[in-house]
Amino acid sequence: MTVTFSRHQGTSPLLISIPHDGRRLPPRIAARMTEEGQAIPDTDWHVRKLYNFARLAGATVIEAKYSRYVVDLNRSPDEDAPLYDDRPSTGLCPLRTFAGQDIYKAGETVSDRQRARRVERYWRPYHAELVRTLEQLKEQFGYALLWDAHSIRGTVPLLFEGDLPDLNIGSNNGRSCPKAVEDAVARIAAAAPFSAVVNGPFRGGFITRHYGDPANRIFALQLELAQRSYMDEKTLRFDPKRAATLSSTLSEMLAAFQDSAASDAL
Repeated sequence: MTVTFSRHQGTSPLLISIPHDGRRLPPRIAARMTEEGQAIPDTDWHVRKLYNFARLAGATVIEAKYSRYVVDLNRSPDEDAPLYDDRPSTGLCPLRTFAGQDIYKAGETVSDRQRARRVERYWRPYHAELVRTLEQLKEQFGYALLWDAHSIRGTVPLLFEGDLPDLNIGSNNGRSCPKAVEDAVARIAAAAPFSAVVNGPFRGGFITRHYGDPANRIFALQLELAQRSYMDEKTLRFDPKRAATLSSTLSEMLAAFQDSAASDAL
């Protein structure tokens, strides 16, 4: 059986999902990839390391082990429609990098059969664990909180104009969590030494949109970080000094998420 994710059990209502820091490539898939594809440049580098503090604070954490180039866990398994109407689709099983480079060698692609196999082997186990954990948390606490943790290069010309904000909070335009909860998190972000926006370039991917269900007391937010806020984007090295400042802000945002959600859920 292929182990596709790791899981840390916490003690609070908070679940942190890290779907894009996985770096493994199955050998048969890697052999068909270009050098650019094998370098997996669109990884959410060091996000699991950045959120280490959350484990100590009681969060349950689920982390993917395999690259988003195998299958994107933050996309619908049934279609390749763009997440955003004003932006090209990056794909359930991507064929090009965010910089427009081919992921697969000439003549290679991902067939419908291969796509279905990847969904069954890599996508469904991760999401089954999300469902199981959210149900467990809701049964234990009466509500569940989902924080979908991501990062991206600060400048991605093919997808966005100009530089991205440091902190990009997404609530599916207010549909994945109550407004009071969103506002509490946004206030912390606005007061931090970083640029921040709510429901701007990133409004939440499949995970936030699919699982966020305020009427059922499951509150979800996505946070997309500009990687310059905690690492060197050229060398891909984690920067402990930058990361320490950011982790302090993230800790406050997660505390606001939990405190405001607890008040709203009562």
